[in-house]
Amino acid sequence: MPYRDPGTPPLTSATAYLWWVARGQLGLSLSAAAWGTLAFVASAVMPYLLGHVVDTGLDQGLSRPLWTGCLLLLGAGSVGVLANVVEHRRSVESWIRAAFRSSQLLGHHVTRTGDAVTAELPTGEVVSTVASDSLRVGEVFWIVPRFVGAVIAYAVVAGLLLAWSVTLGVAVLVGLPAVAGVLALVVRPLARRQDVQRAASGRLTTLGADTVSGLRILRGIGGEEAFAARYREQSQRVRAAGVDVARTQSVLDALKVLLPGLFLAGVVWFGAHLALAGEITGGQLVTFYGYAAFLTGPLDVATEAVQILTRAVVGVRRMIAVLAVPVTGADTREAPLERGPAMGDAAPADVAPMATVGDLTDDASGLVVRAGRVTALVSADPDDSAALALRLGLLGAHPDGQAAGVRLGGVALSDLGLAQVRQRVVVAESTPHLFTGSLRTELDVRGTTDDAVLLAALHAADAADVLESVPDGLDGEVAEKGRSLSGGQRQRLALARALLTDPEVLVLVEPTSAVDAHTEARIAGRLAQSRAGRTTVVVTASPLVLDVVDEVALVADGVVVARGTHRGLLDGDDETARRYRSVVSRAAADDEDAATATTTTPTTPTRTEEPRAAAHR
Repeated sequence: MPYRDPGTPPLTSATAYLWWVARGQLGLSLSAAAWGTLAFVASAVMPYLLGHVVDTGLDQGLSRPLWTGCLLLLGAGSVGVLANVVEHRRSVESWIRAAFRSSQLLGHHVTRTGDAVTAELPTGEVVSTVASDSLRVGEVFWIVPRFVGAVIAYAVVAGLLLAWSVTLGVAVLVGLPAVAGVLALVVRPLARRQDVQRAASGRLTTLGADTVSGLRILRGIGGEEAFAARYREQSQRVRAAGVDVARTQSVLDALKVLLPGLFLAGVVWFGAHLALAGEITGGQLVTFYGYAAFLTGPLDVATEAVQILTRAVVGVRRMIAVLAVPVTGADTREAPLERGPAMGDAAPADVAPMATVGDLTDDASGLVVRAGRVTALVSADPDDSAALALRLGLLGAHPDGQAAGVRLGGVALSDLGLAQVRQRVVVAESTPHLFTGSLRTELDVRGTTDDAVLLAALHAADAADVLESVPDGLDGEVAEKGRSLSGGQRQRLALARALLTDPEVLVLVEPTSAVDAHTEARIAGRLAQSRAGRTTVVVTASPLVLDVVDEVALVADGVVVARGTHRGLLDGDDETARRYRSVVSRAAADDEDAATATTTTPTTPTRTEEPRAAAHR
């Protein structure tokens, strides 16, 4: 572990998923079940040997048969101890492997779905599924070996009891299932209450994540108290649901002690009367008592197995809801966990760089990005151009057919495989996401760049001021999500990070939307110099950026309707040129407003960057 390829599970039902996991570790599960059976059978033999020793001692005193029986009893106990130790180790390993396979499968599936999973499911639900439901799957494979051993031991004991005394054997074999039936009546409502608690806990996690991520906005509008009250209210619902679960669980735990105890007392009373009547010997009475006590063990295992399986079915259904979210364009034939640059590691050995980089094309839109040139995508609807940019890196939510229509050097990206796509095509989305850690590790996500290159990237992104705002410079700590930085600083830092990946194709979505016009002009010139001779796509409507790119593609309704230079499109006199001018003129007006605000009103960097970001949004 971790598995290179955890496989592709069936999503038809919880039973099918659990059976798929079982087949994936069949040898381990069978080994654990075999040792579990040996442990239970060794324990089942001990009451018989003990009864034989008692009868032998009463009849023959300290004789050789008595010592032989004692040695056999010691041997059975030793085998039971050894079998229990090995079975426990095998069962725990089976638990860990099943849980980790599910957790790994869920975690990496979420990373490959992009924002599609959060569009269909609450964030808290996804987090709870990855963190807790996978453990429920593991519990099934921890209890199954013990359950198998318990069932086999129960069958062996049943045969022995009926052979010695039909009356007492029937009493034992009918009484225990009756006790189990009573306990099962409590398990069903317990499962329902656990499901309610699980759903309430997922909603609480979602509410907490939303509140924390939007804390700055809430403070700005004075909504902290309202959201805190909502969190307290949902927290109380989770607490109440937890109390309901605990109340039902306490009843079940009490009955698990009370009912088998009453049953055991009844067996002893009935067996004593049979012994007094001379129908069974004293040793047989001891044996029957031992078996009655022993069979409470399989009863506990069966009850626990029902509880665990019920919880697992609930958890697997929620896992299937996450796994059913379609992967956004990745090739399903490839191992989904092939570790590569997308995870911050060096490229795998089977990912060889192309000798020459061809054009990047998209059949659905008709876009052709010439190799080695900087191309801008412009659209009256920013969502159109952004969706196209995401599709170029197999990130956007789109049908698999469209993903196959994106080609690099004539080869479909879906045929290259996800690891190679992540190596060769890097997409930097419009909303920057920063991570906790030093500024150096924030920028150099692959750990292979020296300080001179880091500083050059910061210069290209006009982010040198970030070094001054972060204590200790490159070794300084960036707070969670970069909350200590302004919006423009976060965006420029993310741009520097994207440049440092130095991919064959770099796709930038609105890389300057949160900065003022003067800063944008510097970034535009430096970006063009930094990416000279390498394929670059920039989604923007800013004339400052469009003026320095090699080619502009105008997108309407997801299709490229015109292409040319910025000046050439501006000077045209047809309907397409008028449409282009209308889009660019709005962006130019935003630039002028932001520049005026910057010139006339001295403010902090955070404030000078905000007006233009708002205009772009």
